[in-house]
Amino acid sequence: MLSKSKIKYIRSLEMKKFRTASGSFLAEGNKLVGDILPFFECELLVAKPSWMAQQGDIRAGELIAAEDNDIEKASLLKTPQDVIAVFKQPDYLLNTDELKQNLSLVLDGVQDPGNLGTIIRLADWFGIRNVICSPDTADIFNPKTVQATMGAIARVKVFYVPLPELLNELIDLPVYGAFLKGKNIYKETLTAAGLIVMGNEGKGIGRSITKYISHKLYIPNYPVEAKTTESLNVAVATAIICSEFRRRIYQA
Repeated sequence: MLSKSKIKYIRSLEMKKFRTASGSFLAEGNKLVGDILPFFECELLVAKPSWMAQQGDIRAGELIAAEDNDIEKASLLKTPQDVIAVFKQPDYLLNTDELKQNLSLVLDGVQDPGNLGTIIRLADWFGIRNVICSPDTADIFNPKTVQATMGAIARVKVFYVPLPELLNELIDLPVYGAFLKGKNIYKETLTAAGLIVMGNEGKGIGRSITKYISHKLYIPNYPVEAKTTESLNVAVATAIICSEFRRRIYQA
C-alpha cells in the first residue's frame, strides 16, 4: 500500500523547487519507465503487481506494489497507467571537445515543456547527443517534458549553461540559427559538425545570442509568394532543420 507521505512526495515533484531540493524527477507510464529504467538510478518505483511480473529483476531503491486506487492518487496524468517511478537526476559533464566534432542543438529560451521534450525526442531520432539550454529554457525534468521525450531523455544529454560563455569558447565552430529573415536552408552549405540554435517560441533567438550566429537559416514556405502562417512551431522547425542537416550527410 502506498502511504500518504509517499503520495505527497511523488506529487511534489511536479514543482521545480522540490525536484531541485531532492535531485530527483518523476516518470510515469509503462513504456516510458521501462525504457529509461536501465539508464538512471531509480529511487522509488510504484507499480501494479502485473507490471512488475513482466519486468524480471527491477533495480530500485524502494519497490512498492500498488493497485489502481493508489496509483491514481499519486499520478499527475489524466489517465494513469501501471507504473510510476522516481529517478535521480543525472550529473553530466559538458565536453566541449565532443561538441566540436559533432552536431549539437542549442536552445535559447524555449519555454514550453512539451516543445522541449519533443526537441529532445527529435535530437535522439537524428543522432544528436547533446542539447545545450540557456538557463531560462524549460526544465528538462518537468514531468510534462519527461513525458514528451518518450524515453529519449535516457540517450540525449541536456545541459544548462550561460550561452554567451559557451559560444565564446566555441568561436571557431559553425553556428547556425533559425530566422525569418535568413538564407534558404536548402541552398546553404551545411556542415557535419556545428551548433544549431533555436529560439524562444515568441521572440526567437535573443540579441545577445544572435551576434554569435555565423549562418542565419530560413525555412521557406511553399509557394514562396503565398500568404501563409507567420511562423513554425519551434519543435517543427527543429525537425525540418535537423532532417536537412542529416540528409546532406547521407548524400555526401
